Amino acid sequence: MQKLTEKTCSKGIQLKIEGHSLTMAMDCNELISSRRWSVGGHDWEIHLRPRDSWHKTQPVTLQLVLHRKACSSSGSVKARLSCCLVDSTQKLKPSEEKIVLHKFHNPGDRSDSAVLMARAELEASGYVIDDSYIVQCAITVLRLQPEIAAATAGGRLNAVSPSSNLHAHLGALLASKTGADVTFVVSGESFAAHRAILASRSPVFMAELYGAMKENSSQRVEIKGMEAPVFKAILHFVYTDTVPEFDHHDEDESTTAAMAQHLLAGADRYGLDRLKLICESKLAECIDVETVSTTLALAEQHDCSHLKAKCVEFIAGGAPENLDAVLATEGYKHLEASCPSVLTDLLKVSRGKKN
Repeated sequence: MQKLTEKTCSKGIQLKIEGHSLTMAMDCNELISSRRWSVGGHDWEIHLRPRDSWHKTQPVTLQLVLHRKACSSSGSVKARLSCCLVDSTQKLKPSEEKIVLHKFHNPGDRSDSAVLMARAELEASGYVIDDSYIVQCAITVLRLQPEIAAATAGGRLNAVSPSSNLHAHLGALLASKTGADVTFVVSGESFAAHRAILASRSPVFMAELYGAMKENSSQRVEIKGMEAPVFKAILHFVYTDTVPEFDHHDEDESTTAAMAQHLLAGADRYGLDRLKLICESKLAECIDVETVSTTLALAEQHDCSHLKAKCVEFIAGGAPENLDAVLATEGYKHLEASCPSVLTDLLKVSRGKKN
C-alpha cells in the first residue's frame, strides 16, 4: 500500500512517498494529502497527485491548498509553493525546483499545479529508491492583501504588517540542530536543543540549565519519568508554540486523549502554562466513559479546576447510565485509590442533581 510520511528539515518539508509502483493503481486524479502545516499564521495542506491526467505524460504534480486563514486576516493571502526531488543517499543533486504562486481568498482555495516530473522520467531518474521517492517542499507566505490601506484624511498610508513566521524559523532551527548546546536523553532517545530558547520559555528549564542545579554545566541531561514522543512534542511547542499532534484528524480520540494527558503532566512539570491550558481544552473535548476517570485524576493532581469540573459533571451530573458505566471501568478504581478526595465532589454533584 502506498504511504506518505512527512518531516521538517532545514529547507522546509520533506514528503516521502512509499509504494511508488502501487500508485499506478490509483485513479489519474486521485491525490495524496499531507497533514496541515501552519505557515504565516494560516493552515495549509499539500496535495500530491502521482498521476495527473491533465497532462499527457501523467506527471507527479503538487498543489498548495489553504485550509484555514488566520483569525486576524480579512483579505487575501499570497503564498508560494516550491518543490523538488531529493536523493536520500545524496548521490544526486536536487532536481529542478518548480514553483507556483497563488493568491488565496478563502479556505479551500488551491493553487495551480506544480509539475514536478513526468512519470517515465521520474522512474528513470534515480530518485526512486526502494520503490520510494522524496519531495522537498517549502511554503512561503509573501504578503496579506490589502497590503496598504486607503490614504487617511491626513494623506498618510497605513501599512498592514505581514503575519509572523518566527515559529517556522525556530521550528527549522530545532530540526536542523544548528548551534545546539545541550542534549536531552529520554527513554533512550537523544534530543538536541538550545539552552537560551528553553530557558526563555520555561522557568524550570531556566533553573535547570542556568541555575544552581547540576544540569547547568552539563551538555547531556537525562530526563526520567517521561516518554520520548511526549518530550519531543514539548520541545516542539517550546520552539513553535504549536502542538501538531492535536491536528492529526485521522487519529482516534483515545490516541489524542492519551497524548494530551501526558503533555498536560509535562506542561505542568516545566511550567508551560499555555500548553497546559491547550491540553486541558483538548481533554475536555475528548471526555468519554473510558477516559473520564484518568482525566479527572490528572486534573486533580495538576490543579486543573476547569477540566476537573467538566469531568465531575460528566460522571455525576449527566445521564444516570454514565455513572454506572464509569464505575465499572478500571480507570475509576485507579481514581478511588489515587484521588479519594474527588469522590466527595462527585457525591455533591450527584446529590445536587437529585434535589
